[in-house]
Amino acid sequence: MELAAVKTSYRYWAPIYDFTFGRISQAGRRRAVEHINRRGGRVLEIGVGTGLSLDRYAPHLEVTGIDVSAEMLDKARAKVAEQKLAHVARLSEMDARALAFPDGHFDTVVAMHVISVVPEPERVMEEMARVCKPGGEVLIVGHFARDKGLLASLERLFAPLADVIGWHSDFALGRVLGVPSLSVAASRPVPPFGIFTFLVQRKREAAQAAA
Repeated sequence: MELAAVKTSYRYWAPIYDFTFGRISQAGRRRAVEHINRRGGRVLEIGVGTGLSLDRYAPHLEVTGIDVSAEMLDKARAKVAEQKLAHVARLSEMDARALAFPDGHFDTVVAMHVISVVPEPERVMEEMARVCKPGGEVLIVGHFARDKGLLASLERLFAPLADVIGWHSDFALGRVLGVPSLSVAASRPVPPFGIFTFLVQRKREAAQAAA
């Protein structure tokens, strides 16, 4: 999807997102945040949207969120203010293809239900890895296309509607696995019906990357 299409789609979805796709995606978000809460340090959430996950993060974390949708961010900022979420350090409008953070700044970088929406997802993955510390983790929650079966046929059927529904139903897993500094540590299906995947990739230590 082009950036303009993403912004248009989420401008439409912003008022109703929490009560529609937000409900469908809550199990994957919960799984990811529970995993992050067992860790420490700085967290970057790519595509923070309306801030559905912000109140779930543990207070010992320092959370930064970015999104390209100003309308979504307005709702996220309102939640932070209303709920006094002191662990949320910053919410910024930003293109994930060019993150305005230094190398190795975050202990955990997570993208929940957005990687199949962003333009140039491979470039976004490279940026996520760049700002992640060596030894840190890059987490993805999303839907990846099946190779066969009825669901695979349905995914191909809905693929042309990506700009309308806000995500690619036929998004290939391989598109998030190509960053040399990242290695897969875990991959698990999440509800509903296992249509989403929770993927953990660990960034290699400097010595490992150089080897």
